[in-house]
Amino acid sequence: MNTSSILIHPEELTKKWIERTKALGYDALALHPRGGKRAPETLKEMLDWLKTPEYRSLIDYAKSIGLEIEYEFHAMGYLLPRELFPSHPEYFRMNDDGERTPDSNFCISNADAMNIVKENAKKLASSLYGSTHNFYFWADDIRGATCKCEKCRKLSPSDNNLIIMNEMLASVKEEIPDAKMAYLAYQDTLDAPTSVKPLGGIFLEYAPIDRDMTRPYSGQGENIAPSIEKIISFFGKSGSKVLEYWMDNSMFSNWQKPPKKYEPRRDVIAADLEFYRSLGFERVSSFACFLGDDYEALYGEPEIVELK
Repeated sequence: MNTSSILIHPEELTKKWIERTKALGYDALALHPRGGKRAPETLKEMLDWLKTPEYRSLIDYAKSIGLEIEYEFHAMGYLLPRELFPSHPEYFRMNDDGERTPDSNFCISNADAMNIVKENAKKLASSLYGSTHNFYFWADDIRGATCKCEKCRKLSPSDNNLIIMNEMLASVKEEIPDAKMAYLAYQDTLDAPTSVKPLGGIFLEYAPIDRDMTRPYSGQGENIAPSIEKIISFFGKSGSKVLEYWMDNSMFSNWQKPPKKYEPRRDVIAADLEFYRSLGFERVSSFACFLGDDYEALYGEPEIVELK
């Protein structure tokens, strides 16, 4: 692995977290607003914090000691505001029952909806204070939530996802020419696209949330390695990134507070790192949410694992 990063919730960012990340040899610290139904709201909260001198000073401090800053989040509910549904239901996805719904994502065949998403993605990229030019504007965090209208249903979830990422990247590049955009291989989009090709600057981010965290990933099915090799072959190894859950105490706490006590499975992490290295991934990262001040108040200093 060439570089490593760790993801925490924006409200967990402190000088102590920054120094811990640097001391453990990480190259980047990423801020991840919570997903789920509140994703648009938590993203807006973070963007408001990024306007304040106090929060910007933390970002500046992290960069001053050599850490890169990135932002990773489920973005569609923010990029296409759900408040538009009463006046423009055609912007939003059709479900399996043939009904338009604003619950998640959107109808990518609707040119007006796509233009709104693209324009808002451009504005959003420019508002991420101190960010690298790697952008992570993920689809909404709901399975089976692509549009099922006559045009969209012809596309696989992976093709649907890549079309959105291509369009957003092209728009962001108008303001940030060297911008890159992650294709998140996650849930319904773990398979390589088949009918759409990536725009230059799209890179693979592989996030196997459904895996068993108690044992090495490589042993959890004979098709795992071949399927990863196929999607890496499709996107290329350049910039390829693993997004894992080894230290994601929000997952281990079932996304509910108060957080549970966290104990890392160092044997699993070591085996997984070797597996991903053998496949050619260039970058590795892990969520490390629910390990902030409230965790320390309950259990003391969290045990964070170096990913080298």
